[in-house]
Amino acid sequence: MSTIHLHRTTTATPEQFLSALIDFGPGRSKLFGNSADDYLKVHHRGPADADVTEGSGGVWERLHYDWSDRNRVVMKTTDSNLWGGNSGHVYSFTLRPDGRTDVDAVVVREGKNFKGRALGLVLGTVGKGVLEKAFGSTVKAIEARNGVGLELP
Repeated sequence: MSTIHLHRTTTATPEQFLSALIDFGPGRSKLFGNSADDYLKVHHRGPADADVTEGSGGVWERLHYDWSDRNRVVMKTTDSNLWGGNSGHVYSFTLRPDGRTDVDAVVVREGKNFKGRALGLVLGTVGKGVLEKAFGSTVKAIEARNGVGLELP
């Protein structure tokens, strides 16, 4: 099992980041590169949760999204071709006194088969840089979507 911690500070507000995370419409891949539109299927959407299948490049997972706490989104993997066990994502948003937002993401990957275990091992080691780059691209895309400027260091 691999657990990857990611962090960025952004000019987007917690509400803007949350809005992007729970926007399951067309064009989601412009914000989240690993969520191709042709994999996207919304099974259920409620006021504070959703059941969504998404993925790309032959990897898919069905996630239960819970945003009942507006400063934290918990995404639990309920089915996947690779991931099982405790797999999922947690995004936390903290508004700073300077108006910027700290975004912390924790990605847990527990492979349920040989391919999943191998990819989980890669992601937990050399692949962390790929996830960090993708996370940075997501933050920049959310800022651009909201016209809030560039990501700050």
